[in-house]
Amino acid sequence: MKLGATMAFSQDTPVDYIVEAAELLDQAGLHSLWLPEHVMFFPAYASRYPYSDDGRLAGNPRGLLDPFAALTFVAAHTRQIRLGTGICLVPQRQPIYTARLVADLDYLSQGRVDFGIGIGWLEEEFAALGMDFATRALRCAEYIEAMKALWTQEIAEFHGATVDIAPCYFNPKPVQKPHPPILVGGESDAALRRVAALGDGWYGFDLDPARLRERLARLDALLAERGRNRTDISVLVGPNRHRVTVDSLAAYRDQGVDQLIAPLFARGIDDLKRRVDGLLDLAR
Repeated sequence: MKLGATMAFSQDTPVDYIVEAAELLDQAGLHSLWLPEHVMFFPAYASRYPYSDDGRLAGNPRGLLDPFAALTFVAAHTRQIRLGTGICLVPQRQPIYTARLVADLDYLSQGRVDFGIGIGWLEEEFAALGMDFATRALRCAEYIEAMKALWTQEIAEFHGATVDIAPCYFNPKPVQKPHPPILVGGESDAALRRVAALGDGWYGFDLDPARLRERLARLDALLAERGRNRTDISVLVGPNRHRVTVDSLAAYRDQGVDQLIAPLFARGIDDLKRRVDGLLDLAR
């Protein structure tokens, strides 16, 4: 079981810290770094965040660096660590530009991108962007198919209900073939159906081992309906609020988790180093 990290960089994060943190994770041998996406936040919102008891984002954030910009910066200061979007909000983005950003990051990083995707939960953000919230799941599926066409076809074209692309040149292509792994986020039955339908993997979040076991059983059934099985995908888990211990690491590993994405939020580089060392000590 590989170990990755999720972090968040904002307007309050010193640029030097981003460089130091990226270099530290890379040199420590962590497999991946995952960055979240929100283009804006709101002081008041009716939408419920699914990973807190009160439906609010912890800390009431006011900003985030765009994951593609931040990961491109990280790529320039690292050599091995994989670069994950955790999670890219696909249906609130223009899909051709998203395909461009994924391909360019994969090209510049020499094939280190993991494209984590989701459909989003913050309806107010969709409204501000002029994107329909109700149809986000349908658009996500079609956007991904359009991106695959752009990434894999020499002269690319795609014709769908929400995306129509005339024959075109779209280069550079991603380094990874046929394209960077698509890791679908979400824990609901609908999210697991998306994994089975279009995912190269599943990124389950805020899951303890017991909840993971139940969701994996459901995922296995949905994969079977598509003529697939667990060996066709990778399974990534972010424990989020659930403490990582020797026992929980063993439980995740024994259930076939390919990668654990640990939250490594820190007050500074020394604090981050302690957290990284602590995680590696547990794994050993």
